[in-house]
Amino acid sequence: MNKERALQGIETLIQDGNNVLKTMRNSELGGTYVDSAMYNSWLAKAIAFLKLFLEDDNEFVKGLQKSHRNYYYEASTCVKIIENVKEYINKDFITFEQKNKVDIDDALNVIFSHFYKVARQLRCRYENRETLKIEDEYDVQDLLHALLLLYFDDVRAEEWTPSYAGKSSRMDFLLKNERVVIEVKKTRLGLSDKELGDQLIIDVARYKVHPDCKRLICFVYDVEGRIGNPSGLMADLNNQHEGFATIIIKPDM
Repeated sequence: MNKERALQGIETLIQDGNNVLKTMRNSELGGTYVDSAMYNSWLAKAIAFLKLFLEDDNEFVKGLQKSHRNYYYEASTCVKIIENVKEYINKDFITFEQKNKVDIDDALNVIFSHFYKVARQLRCRYENRETLKIEDEYDVQDLLHALLLLYFDDVRAEEWTPSYAGKSSRMDFLLKNERVVIEVKKTRLGLSDKELGDQLIIDVARYKVHPDCKRLICFVYDVEGRIGNPSGLMADLNNQHEGFATIIIKPDM
């Protein structure tokens, strides 16, 4: 949300609010009212719109939320609140800071491309102090988790996945806000290219039905260079699932 778009939305709300006020009528039982359906619809839109750039406890938002009846004076007050918001925006009392959003692909590319260098550096500690040794997939997950937190606020580890082929399992990482799942593999003796490919195919099928997964990244850590043709494996799988799944094999040999 920026200033221009906020003002456009506010202007529309003011016009619609004035149309609500034009439905004013006097009740036989006393009191002046506006059309209830129009007013409630307008009020809900107004509150929802302000919450796009104001906190829930903002006085303008709270002022709108206090109005629950379709009395003319309450509707008139709410329109006035929206006009005051417009004034505050024009005077820059309400500002719109453009947050620097992380480019997901750029961030993950940095992490995966430098993962081996970070792991190697961790082995070189002062006076040979204890450190993290990358010996299996759990070690890869531990280091990757720490690196993901440099770029992403909500990194969830070991979330349950829906049942697939009668079995459910845990995903490695879910970037909740980005709706990206990261699955980790580490090559080992006895794990052939075909077996790895079959595992990745099953992972793709499983995550396609997960409600929070709009994209799957499979990070394969092949520090010993056990995969005979990593470029071919990546090309085959990425082409099959373009737009949903991406297979990344690092480090480059």
